[in-house]
Amino acid sequence: MDVATYLAAVPEARREALVRLRELCLEELTGFEECIAYGMPAYMRAGETVGEIAWANQKQYISFYLLRTDIRDAFADRLAPHDMGKACLRFRNPAKVDFDLLRDLLRATAQAGPGQVC
Repeated sequence: MDVATYLAAVPEARREALVRLRELCLEELTGFEECIAYGMPAYMRAGETVGEIAWANQKQYISFYLLRTDIRDAFADRLAPHDMGKACLRFRNPAKVDFDLLRDLLRATAQAGPGQVC
């Protein structure tokens, strides 16, 4: 499966938000490769075997996986008001996805260089 196939299978109500999220990842994650890992779109640096960013359509929400602890720590204040687990930022309403925050997280990840993932 590839990401286009993944997107074609998501519910119409979430597809626009997920397509926009993919576009942000492709724009901001220069030097990363897009793949499917653990059944969801993921992004890893060229030559690496571990992804740093992933996202998915879940039953109850859109999930955005920020796997770099240093980036999560740097954005702790901006992440605090959101529904966030250890590495998963959850958006229950596709119309309320914070694309400005996601763009900033993606940029910070790309600019940080390789780092430890959780």
